[in-house]
Amino acid sequence: MKVGIGYDVHSFCEGRPLILGGVTIPHHKGLLGHSDADVLTHAIMDALLGACAIGDIGRYFPDSDSRYKGISSLDLLAYVKDLVERQGYILGNLDSIIVAQKPKVASYIDRMRANIAKILEAETGKVSIKATTTEYLGFEGREEGISAQAIVCLLSV
Repeated sequence: MKVGIGYDVHSFCEGRPLILGGVTIPHHKGLLGHSDADVLTHAIMDALLGACAIGDIGRYFPDSDSRYKGISSLDLLAYVKDLVERQGYILGNLDSIIVAQKPKVASYIDRMRANIAKILEAETGKVSIKATTTEYLGFEGREEGISAQAIVCLLSV
C-alpha cells in the first residue's frame, strides 16, 4: 500500500470555462492555466504520482510544452493512471476537497466522481469529492481562485 497527497491552485480569469473534475460549471470566470486548469484533477494527479514517488504533473506535462495547451485534464489523468499501473498499483481510494467561495459546486459532485472513477477504472464508491468555502478568508474567500487537495491510497496489483 502507498499513500500520496496532492494540492493545486489556480486563479480565476475571464474568457475561460470553469472545469472541475471534468465537469463544466456555469460561472462568469474560469481558471487560468496552460491546460483546461482543472484544479481538482491536477491535485488528484499529483497525489497519484506522489504515492508512487515518480514526480509531479509539471514533470510530465510542463506548461512550456504546446502539446498540453488547452488539453483536458481527464486525458492527462488517464496517462497518470497508466503510469501508476506500470508501477504495480491501482486505486484503493481517493479523498479530495475543492475549496471555493463561489461558485457552489455541490450539485456537480456526483458527475465529477463519475468522471474521475471512469478514468481511474474504479468504483465510484472509491472516489470522494467534497467542497467547502473559507468563510470569505484568503484568496479563495476573496473569490480570486480555487484550490483543491487530494489524498490517495494505492493498492499493489
